[in-house]
Parts: sequence; C-alpha cells; structure tokens
Amino acid sequence: MKMKKYLMLFFILTSLVGCNSWLDVNKDPNNPQDVPIALLLPTVEFNAVNVVCPGSSTGGLGEDLGVYTHQLSTRESANVYSVNGSDFFVESSWGYMYNTSLQNCENMIAKAYTLKAPYYAGIGLIIKSYLFSQYVDVFGDVPFSEANKKSAGILYPKFDKGVDIYPQLIVLLDSGIVQLQKAKPTITPGADDLIFGGDASKWIKTANTIKLKLYAQTYNQNGIDKVALGAKITALLATPTQLIGSTADGFMFPFTATRKPDNRNPGYVGTYEATQKTTNMSPWFYEILKGINPVFQSIVDPRIPYYFYNQLTKTGPGKDATPSLFEYRDGGFVSIYFGSNGPDNGRALDKSNTVYGIYPCGGRYDEGDSLTVDGTSGTGAAPYRFLTYADRLFLEAELIQAGIITGDARAKLSDAMTEAFKLVDYVVGKANVKQTIPSLTDPKDPNSTKTTAYINAILGLFDAGSSAKKMEIIMTEKWISSFGSHVDQYTDYRRTGFPVMFDPNNSTMAPNHFVTPPAGGDPERTDPPVNVSCSLNYPRSLPWSTDELNVNKNAPKAKTDLSLPLVFWDPKLN
Repeated sequence: MKMKKYLMLFFILTSLVGCNSWLDVNKDPNNPQDVPIALLLPTVEFNAVNVVCPGSSTGGLGEDLGVYTHQLSTRESANVYSVNGSDFFVESSWGYMYNTSLQNCENMIAKAYTLKAPYYAGIGLIIKSYLFSQYVDVFGDVPFSEANKKSAGILYPKFDKGVDIYPQLIVLLDSGIVQLQKAKPTITPGADDLIFGGDASKWIKTANTIKLKLYAQTYNQNGIDKVALGAKITALLATPTQLIGSTADGFMFPFTATRKPDNRNPGYVGTYEATQKTTNMSPWFYEILKGINPVFQSIVDPRIPYYFYNQLTKTGPGKDATPSLFEYRDGGFVSIYFGSNGPDNGRALDKSNTVYGIYPCGGRYDEGDSLTVDGTSGTGAAPYRFLTYADRLFLEAELIQAGIITGDARAKLSDAMTEAFKLVDYVVGKANVKQTIPSLTDPKDPNSTKTTAYINAILGLFDAGSSAKKMEIIMTEKWISSFGSHVDQYTDYRRTGFPVMFDPNNSTMAPNHFVTPPAGGDPERTDPPVNVSCSLNYPRSLPWSTDELNVNKNAPKAKTDLSLPLVFWDPKLN
C-alpha cells in the first residue's frame, strides 16, 4: 500500500513539474529547491527504465533494437538497419540519459552522502553502473569520466573508451555493495524503492549479477586472458546466495495498471493505446516459436499465446480499409517482413496486425477471442526486466559451453529454460489481466505438460548438436526468454553470432530477395512471394546522437560505417 502511495505521489509530481525541474535551483515557487531523497529514488528508478524500455516516450533504446534483433518489425528507420544519429529513439534516449537520468542519479548519490544515507548511495551507484554498461554496449565510446560535471566547469565532456569504462563500472558496483553492507542507518529506503522495497540484500545480488554479466560479455574480446577471466567468474559463482537466485530476486521495474497518471508499461501504451501502430511482431521470431523455421523445426513453443495477441480469427477477414490480402498471415497472425517491399509496406494494419501479448508488457493473453485491442484490453502492469534469474542461468550455460568455467552446460540450459517459463507465469501474475490464463509451470495445470515436452525436445536437439549448435541453442533460448528486453539481445548477438537473424540478402532465407510466407515452408500456405531487400550490413553499434556531436566540441566525428566493429568486446574488432 505504501509503495502505491509513493508511485501515485511520484507520478503526480512528475506530471506537474517534470523530473528535470525538480532539480532546478531557482526562485520559481513551482519548482522545489530541495527534493526529499525519498522522492529522488523513485525518480531515478523510473528514469532508468525509460532509457532502455521499448515504447518509452522518452526514447527507450529497446524500440529500435527490437527490430535489429528480429523480434519486432516496423516501417520506421530501424527497418533495413537505417537508424541514424537523428533517429527519435537515439536522440531522445541520449538526451534523457545524460540530462535527466544520470543527473538525477548523481544528485541522489551526493545527497545520500550528505545525509549519511548509504543505502540510497549504494542503489544510485548500482543504477549508474548499469546504465553506463548499457550505453557502452550499444554505442561503444561514450562520455563517462567528465559526464554531468557542469558544476565543475566541464561543459563539453570527452568520450571515454569503452574498454576503459568497463573496469570503472566494476568499481562502482563494488562501491555500491560496500554502502549497502553498512549497518542499517537511520535514513533507509522502503516503499520509495519501487524495485526492491528497500531490501539491501536484493540490491547486492543485483550488483553481483551485473558484475557477472559484464565479465561474461568480454570473453570473446581479442587478447582477453580467459583463464584470469574464468577465475573472476568462478569466484562470483562460488557464493550463489549473493547473486540473483529466484524469479522474485530479478532486477525489474514494476509498472502498474494506473492510467492517470500513466504508470503502465510503455510497450503496452505504445501498442494498445495507439491508433496508428508502428510496432509489429517479427515473422522470423514467430516462425521460430511456431516450429516452421529450420532453427527449431517442428518444435512448437507453448509461449506463443502469451507472447502474441492476434486481432483476427484464423480465417476471418481483415478489419482495416483494404483487408483482402496480407503480406504475411498465418492463421490470425498478421505482420510485415523486415526489409519489406511488399503490399503492406505502406498501408495501415492497425486493427488487423498481431500485437504484444500479456508477456512482455501486460497486454492480452490470446485465447482466440480476436478483439480489436485498445487501452482496456489488458492492464500494462507487466514489469520491465533489466536482469533476471533466467538471464543469469543462461549466462552460466553460455560460459560453460564456451569453456570459460567448468560445469554441465546441458543441466544449466535445462534450469534456465525452466526458469524462463516460470518468469512468464510471474509476469502474467503481475499483469493481473481479467482472463483465466493457464499456467506454464504449475504441475496441477495440464498446460504445464506442453512446457515439459518443449524443454525435452530442445534438450534433444542440444544432445545431438555440434559444439557450435549447442551454443546457438543456448543463445536462441535466451533470446526467446528475453522478449521485450532488447538491449542485451543486441549485445549477445554481436558477441556470439547467435541467434540466427533474418537476412534479406541470404539466398536460403530469401531466394532472389523473395520470401514465401511462411518462410519455414509450410506446404499449406499459397500466399504470393514478398520482395525483401536491405542494402546495409548489420550495425555493430548505434550512431551517436547528432545533437551531441553538433553541440559537444570534444565529441568524435560521426560514425561513417556502422557495420564496422567499435565496441571493445566485439570479437570482430582487430
């Protein structure tokens, strides 16, 4: 109840004055000069999620990266890898990251030290480290050591090299842990901590798991000492109770169903409330789950009705102005291809296209009712998943398979998949949609037998696969589980080369640049082939903000070829 009160107060204040104006020291009576630390913390947490969450009105990086990782498709600039430095999600996220999110975080940390409130400082240090890690992973070199230091007279921060930033992020995490291990102070977070309710132990687990993730992301870096790296990772894993160890331990931001002020998941708002829907579900992703793609041929994923909601019945007509033919349709599933030059490239599909389901953003579970969705169809009360227990287990499976640590990769993959299905049930429970939704993991629910069968089928493929195929399976399952959290997916693909992504220039996937729906070769489909094309190679990083490059005289020159590796851990970097 107290947390709901903090949420309500926080969102009322942000709607009235905005997060930035809270921190303006001026004589305007409408802008408080001294913000209580108990209001700074929920601000910092809300800011953090909006830097990365897809659908965010402040430009979450996940929107473009969902297309780059082929779980979403669009007609916007992310289509055919054409995002530039002026793209809305790049410009908005960059400005929001530095001008709002990090500034508020720095202010909270400074205030915490002044008030001798170490738990607040520790949380701030962990969030700061996490956000910078996401930016290094996506952009490469970014302002770090001189960022947000206007008070010290630094107006034009230099861009630090990512390889120099990463070790300092470990230092920030360790410093945060030290603060959170101090004797419980007088001023401590409680309900104002929207993520963990003031539980210092869960923040420590989060910090250690972020460290695990950062170490894991570097093992393919050219010149890395894999033995020393493996020793660091093994030391972390030696105390599993100090890592995220359950679904509820996960580092997640808890969106709610509140509409006024709006605290719903941005992915839900941007899809279910939108009259012009720009986000589509990727046919490539759908076909892998449907088992009509060679990646997992004939293995049907029981998460499909949780992940996707079809506005059309399996055989019913479309609901838009020109409903006779769809570029991509499989039963009630309607979408557009990446790189499409097909008939749906320029026409509205708002009432017909398939949208997010209850997972990942609190939409509707697909029970075949085929509603035309609006803001009342679901709740939007699904959390954004920064880093979860399933993520940790998949990381361990990957590290074992790569030979960085010892262990049983198959057993760890099995545990990771089991936890991934538990995570869906967890999100369903948080979303609290007014539907009767079967459980994927409760043994009392007959639906859970589908989960068991799926996991066993994937493990069968794993057993029969080569070393490379085993790694592909691990990374593909992690990709499926992390639907809706696209920044790490983009990182994983560039680090490992998996999962396999759709390529309009691949002669097997798109012979002569044509794809026949479904691309997996379902013999019952007779839809006409669709022309697809992409003249750009896969981007190894995102472009820097054009505004930043124009204003900051210490910024580097704009990237001219995004297909060239730039991020320090990229194995393609010489």
